Amino acid sequence: MGFYSLPYNPLLRGRARELRQAGNLSEVLLWKKLGKKQFRGYDFDRQKIIGNFIVDFYCLSCGVVIEVDGSSHDDKVEYDTERDAFLQGLGLTVIHITADDVLYRMDSVMQMLYEHPALQIPQNPFRPTDC
Repeated sequence: MGFYSLPYNPLLRGRARELRQAGNLSEVLLWKKLGKKQFRGYDFDRQKIIGNFIVDFYCLSCGVVIEVDGSSHDDKVEYDTERDAFLQGLGLTVIHITADDVLYRMDSVMQMLYEHPALQIPQNPFRPTDC
């Protein structure tokens, strides 16, 4: 197994901690499905710092970022586009899920994740192969 390192801005540690503690409802509900290796045994991190961005959920072994997009994203189209391009440039797959889907259609969200190709096979040979 190789070592795969992502860029990391340590100045964002406090903000990431605040976001975890704030507990956005849709993120907390999705975390209950993804955390503690409940989703296919994959290890997800919540509010993970990658470069100068904090992503909602990140799975190292699959190279997947999951973003829950709520109303706070309405005025951040340019920011989201820049973040997605940066993350994709690192070889990561970014999956967007609406907060409403998490709140009102969780079964459909989980089905989509189970069927998503990025969550089926390893994306990078330097990552562990538990996907």
